[in-house]
Amino acid sequence: MIAVLSLDAGPGQTGMLAAAQTLPFLLLSMPLGMLADRMSRRRLMLGSELLRAISLLAMLVAWLASSLTIEWLAALGFLGAIGTVGFSVAAPALVPSLVPREVLALANARLELARSGAFTAGPAIAGALVFWAGASAAFTLGAVLSASAIVLLWRVSEPHRAMPLKRHPLLEIREGAGFVWRHGMLRPMLVTGVVFNLSWFVLQAAYAPYAVHVLGMGAQTLGFTLGLFGVGMVLGALFTSRVVARMPFGRAIQVGPVAAVLAASAMAATLVFPHAALAGLSFVLFGAGPMVWTITSTTLRQSVTPGAMLGRASAVFLTATVGARPMGAALGAVVGAWWGESACLLLALVGFAVQAGVILWSSVSTLRTLPVAAA
Repeated sequence: MIAVLSLDAGPGQTGMLAAAQTLPFLLLSMPLGMLADRMSRRRLMLGSELLRAISLLAMLVAWLASSLTIEWLAALGFLGAIGTVGFSVAAPALVPSLVPREVLALANARLELARSGAFTAGPAIAGALVFWAGASAAFTLGAVLSASAIVLLWRVSEPHRAMPLKRHPLLEIREGAGFVWRHGMLRPMLVTGVVFNLSWFVLQAAYAPYAVHVLGMGAQTLGFTLGLFGVGMVLGALFTSRVVARMPFGRAIQVGPVAAVLAASAMAATLVFPHAALAGLSFVLFGAGPMVWTITSTTLRQSVTPGAMLGRASAVFLTATVGARPMGAALGAVVGAWWGESACLLLALVGFAVQAGVILWSSVSTLRTLPVAAA
């Protein structure tokens, strides 16, 4: 937002900024996941959040000194994203040691509710601050919130755990990846996540031009439909505990992938009935269903993965799913350029059907309750 409004950034420069904030997920998820298994996870989260706070403070200082450039935004965004990766692999590994197993799904739901609420409100607050008070106010509030997170994390008491013997890093990374791939429930979950992200970014690549050129949306309506994704996320986080309580756990996990098929079907239906309401319904379902998936699949992964390997297992999922995103965007760009946005919508529908099929016909279907916690 600041790059475009204040630094006159074009598509190439905004693309560079997006790449800078995505690259750490691809390069560093596995090393930081291994680190999460070798050291205190609370300490890694503290260091990661400190890195994010430093990144925001540096942006503020550069802005006040009138020396903030696109290059500095990219470099500091890369630094902050490293902190995000560290936090993302350490947090799911820490949660099972803080709450009893029987409320693990509820704990994950509350964490995701907080995250989805921030995801929904954060951009709006940032936009209002930039508009009314300038970029410095947005950077200041971000740094203050990040510092507050550090204070809250400092108060978390992490139970003691025996640290594993240190081995060659490549052996540890291979062990974590091998465990996920060989596990009868984790492997289909991984494949489902990869295919979902491929399909989602194919759809994302085409939606804005399709909405404007075919559905006749203006900027306000387009922004409203995109905002409904955040609304769906909040609804999904709120209702996941009820979903888990009312059906076998394996079926609860499958709710998200099935909801994604319904969402893609609603979007594809706009090819016949070109109404913005159908697109809005699609984004609500895209937010709600996959949020149920995130909470339930994380809970299952935490349950079946040995405690000493939780960081690496989380890193495998993060690396694979984030790595699928640029490939999906590129595929959407190629298909859209050759056959148009409508082809992207149909291709995405096929992809979402595949990811639902993978999880529906996997051994996850047999689960009635959470498996016995791994050692």
